[in-house]
Amino acid sequence: MAPGTVRTWLLEAEQPGVRYRTLTELLHRPRSDPQVRAAFAAIPKRGWAAEILAERDPGGWWVSDEGLYTPKYTATTWRMITLSDLGITRTEPRIRDSCELWMRRFAGTSGGVGGNSKGNPHHCLAGNMARALIRFGYVDDDRVRHTMEWLAATADPKGGWSCFERGRNLDSWEGMSAFAEYPRSKWTAAMTRAVELGAEYYLEHELHRQGGRYAPWYRFHYPVYYYYDILVGLDFLTRLGYGDDPRMRFALDLLRTKRRKDGRWNLDAIPPDVSGYMARFYRDNPSRWPDAKALETVGRPSKMVTLTALEVLDRVEH
Repeated sequence: MAPGTVRTWLLEAEQPGVRYRTLTELLHRPRSDPQVRAAFAAIPKRGWAAEILAERDPGGWWVSDEGLYTPKYTATTWRMITLSDLGITRTEPRIRDSCELWMRRFAGTSGGVGGNSKGNPHHCLAGNMARALIRFGYVDDDRVRHTMEWLAATADPKGGWSCFERGRNLDSWEGMSAFAEYPRSKWTAAMTRAVELGAEYYLEHELHRQGGRYAPWYRFHYPVYYYYDILVGLDFLTRLGYGDDPRMRFALDLLRTKRRKDGRWNLDAIPPDVSGYMARFYRDNPSRWPDAKALETVGRPSKMVTLTALEVLDRVEH
């Protein structure tokens, strides 16, 4: 499959969210382009975003209005993260109402979002929410600004973050991805420093070297939720402008190696994809195994993975 044919596949009308992102992010069409405007208008009407919205309660939540976080990965938080990847914004009233509910229920003591039941922000949730909210159109909202300030203030002095206060680690990537979406014009000196040190942390580990080989990091996933893999790292680092760093070579070589002969990439796995301790935990507690909501079929070509992979290569090669 030639590159143009792969793009034709991504541009199919059945998934307007993928089509919209392909037009704007891969083909760099302006949002005033008639095809872009038509694709954007279709996102809440058909395809994955429309299917997710059809499951939404009129109260703004999915599954239950009690926690919004559980059950994984079908409750409101996870549905919102996925919707944010599909090009839809708060111009859709259902998204706007759900965003306000989401931010209200996860308000943080810092004035931002991502707070637990006591309001204490949690890095993984705060980063995921900030990234999603920026994509939904809340980039100028004070709650987003306070979250970005909190992420910068709580970064490890040597770079990176930890979701569970057990030392910085590659799995705690959500802050980096939030900054990859946040306009540079809004960065403070503290934000710039946090991103620079965070990028250096990932680069010095070549996006994959931390302890023994962790197999899930080499598999490409969608939805990502809070799971890390090498494509996740490539995506936020190239968005942040680090595509030409030589320490990206291993990850880029892996990306190219995993490309199919027809030019597409497979969906390797969906969350939860675990090894080691977590695999033993779920084996011993099968009732805790989350109910993942997959958009595509594992082992088959994935539009979401392929779009991300092509965007990475576009940033590196042009």
